Amino acid sequence: MLELADVHAVYGRSHVLHGVSLRAGEGEVVSLLGRNGAGKSTTLKAIVGVVEVTAGEIRFEGRSLRDVPTHRVARLGIGLVPEDRRIFADLSVLENLMVGARADGGFTVDRIFGLFPRLAGLARRRGGSLSGGEQQMLTIARTLMTGPRLLLLDEPSEGLAPVVVAALADTVAALRRQGLSILMAEQNVKFARRLADRAYIIEKGQIRFDGTMAALDADESLRRAYLSV
Repeated sequence: MLELADVHAVYGRSHVLHGVSLRAGEGEVVSLLGRNGAGKSTTLKAIVGVVEVTAGEIRFEGRSLRDVPTHRVARLGIGLVPEDRRIFADLSVLENLMVGARADGGFTVDRIFGLFPRLAGLARRRGGSLSGGEQQMLTIARTLMTGPRLLLLDEPSEGLAPVVVAALADTVAALRRQGLSILMAEQNVKFARRLADRAYIIEKGQIRFDGTMAALDADESLRRAYLSV
């Protein structure tokens, strides 16, 4: 479904990705693990065209994404849930959802409220009045309204209480059962372990590990070297 081959990218004047190669297949959950500043978020932004790719290839369902504008990438079926959430604070939960709604294949509001029953009870509440966990749910829900086949999650568990992280993991697992492909950038290895089929470790813009979560769990020296766990 998604393939990156020897991707180099710049952010401002900095060369931040150095030959990144990875793939995410249909119906897979893949984790991109690494410390702060390792290149996780930049990789996701390169996929959707937010940062400049200077070399290499990014392909989605066989189509090159090089030089495709960000809004067109979304229309092709890729949804990015950014790390900083970016909800519309002055709009209600329902209005936030309708901003992302598509008439041709996106999630319906009823389907969203089935996945996020907490949001159903907050439909008329302003986005800015929600807790951090509720805002994260809303951000994911709004992205789903665009009808992605591949969901990119940027640090989805960051800053959330353990009970919220557990609920989020249940939602991601439900999305996978519904056939959605997911690539998530994460530092939380426990969260990734619960969900991911495969994992990559990125450090200083380079892939240092490509394998199953079981293989990563079995290599303590690798985890200590690149994840500090």
